[in-house]
Amino acid sequence: MSGVLMVCEGNVCRSPMAAAMLAQALPQIAAQSAGTRALAGHGAAPLAVSLMDGRGIDLRGHRSTALTSTQVRAAQLILAMTRAQCRSIESAFPFARGRVYRLGEHQQIDIVDPYRRGRFTFEIAAAQIEQGVQRWLGAIAGLKL
Repeated sequence: MSGVLMVCEGNVCRSPMAAAMLAQALPQIAAQSAGTRALAGHGAAPLAVSLMDGRGIDLRGHRSTALTSTQVRAAQLILAMTRAQCRSIESAFPFARGRVYRLGEHQQIDIVDPYRRGRFTFEIAAAQIEQGVQRWLGAIAGLKL
């Protein structure tokens, strides 16, 4: 089991930040990230790297990966950034139903997509992700990994 899988579209902004924040908060949890339309092999967006540097997290080694059946099967919990992504994951991988949720579920929000946008939008996304990760920590810590 891989633990928690964070999913966004390109896997260069939101899901890498979310997985890294979760790994920092709960280092005993295996946190991975992937994208539904990943820019495979690309590094994290420069603004994502910069914002995570400010939180003591290094994203420089991140390389984007496309979401695979293997990853979905292995994850005990899958946290997507939007309601549409949750539906897309469950449609493509029906066996994942019951393990797919929005990272912003507790706040009833979709995490804004900062890709190719300015620092302000990246800061909003990072704050939403941080809040989402904090809200999920209790449930994630209780996973039997």
